[in-house]
Amino acid sequence: MSALLTLIGIVLFVVGILASVALHEMGHMLPAKAFGMKVTQFFVGFGRTVWSTKRGETEYGFKLIPAGGYVRIIGMMPPSKHGQDPAEPLRVRKANTGPIQSMVENARSAEYETIAPEDDGRLFYQKVWWKKLIVMASGPLVNVLIAFFLFAGLFMFYGANVAQTTVSTVTDCVVPASQASADRKCQPGDKVSPAKAAGFQVGDRIVSFNGTAIKSWDDLTPLIRANTDKPATIVVERNGQQTTLRTSTILNQVVDKAGSDKIVSVGFLGVSPEMKVERQNFGFVVDKMGELSVATVKALGHFPSKLVGVAKSIVGGDRDADSPMSVVGASRVAGEVASNNQLTGGERIAFLVSLLASLNLFLALFNFIPLLPLDGGHMVGAIWEGIRRGFAKLFHRPDPGYVDVAKLLPIAYVAASFIVVMGVLLVIADIVNPIKLFNG
Repeated sequence: MSALLTLIGIVLFVVGILASVALHEMGHMLPAKAFGMKVTQFFVGFGRTVWSTKRGETEYGFKLIPAGGYVRIIGMMPPSKHGQDPAEPLRVRKANTGPIQSMVENARSAEYETIAPEDDGRLFYQKVWWKKLIVMASGPLVNVLIAFFLFAGLFMFYGANVAQTTVSTVTDCVVPASQASADRKCQPGDKVSPAKAAGFQVGDRIVSFNGTAIKSWDDLTPLIRANTDKPATIVVERNGQQTTLRTSTILNQVVDKAGSDKIVSVGFLGVSPEMKVERQNFGFVVDKMGELSVATVKALGHFPSKLVGVAKSIVGGDRDADSPMSVVGASRVAGEVASNNQLTGGERIAFLVSLLASLNLFLALFNFIPLLPLDGGHMVGAIWEGIRRGFAKLFHRPDPGYVDVAKLLPIAYVAASFIVVMGVLLVIADIVNPIKLFNG
């Protein structure tokens, strides 16, 4: 039964990923067609074609390797000689003077081999800059919308874990963040935690801290953190009666969740809250999307350094629980969650929905990186074209023409090579040393 649930979890998650990819590509295709661009292919996956059908001028289908997808919009790169006269025929320069120029012109030539004279006016590069921007931005924006609706459904209909003012655990000793780990036990010489010394018990509901009424755990946390090595008088409700506990919070090193794994010294008490799933409103969803977007951007900034740790884990090192995963690793985690009998059915579904939503948000923000071959690279080209032509028109200067993104192809090839190597590295790590959420 466990193996069957694992398989179901993996299959459902993979289907969710493929649906997300298809919707992303549809986000590119629909506005492209609406603006009169010629779209010849719409495929989910890469490699050999498994199935395809042609509708009008567009071929739709699935490829063998379910690791992405693409839409082919013809004329992404302008000819090297396009001039400013709309009546001037399209030409591709054949001669070149160096290996980089040869690379660019060969790619340009390969694209224009399939373009017929009647396609003139329907090529991507020929469209006004804001249409190109919309076409390229719509793909990742679809992923943002998918993430938003998944999170909205999760938080508004199922709920989110909310810290209560009731104590669920009392820490026995003080462990600095630099030594903290899941299996770290109290050792001789460790200081007794202030909460333990004060006599806190599991189930105590915190009523006030140094005279300040506590309505939520968010009220309590900043008070404790600011109370460094100072006396603390805490009123708790225990068995229906209020009890006053006295202690002194101590200065301790903890991980600042608002930062990027930054270690800070703050006041420490030694209690953890009880968590309860509560349905949230629309405002919570918006705030949470903002928080997750900021966290994802920060994670992208630390991506290269995280990859170093992933590479080390392949040859036998420990793999961090928060290290990046490939689709293989994420699917394995989905199967692990689906088959875990310690979770309720609702918790399993909620985790899988959250995982798929987080993946969509990551894919969206990753694609917004202003670097070819990502969507963000084409978006920057469209914006720069609009700025150049706007200034030229404002100051009555000659039209500078289209922005030739083909000149950035050498950089694009380097970036694409890095993405491929990164993907292979993560897949190997997810097979050799996968992230495990649960023991066993």
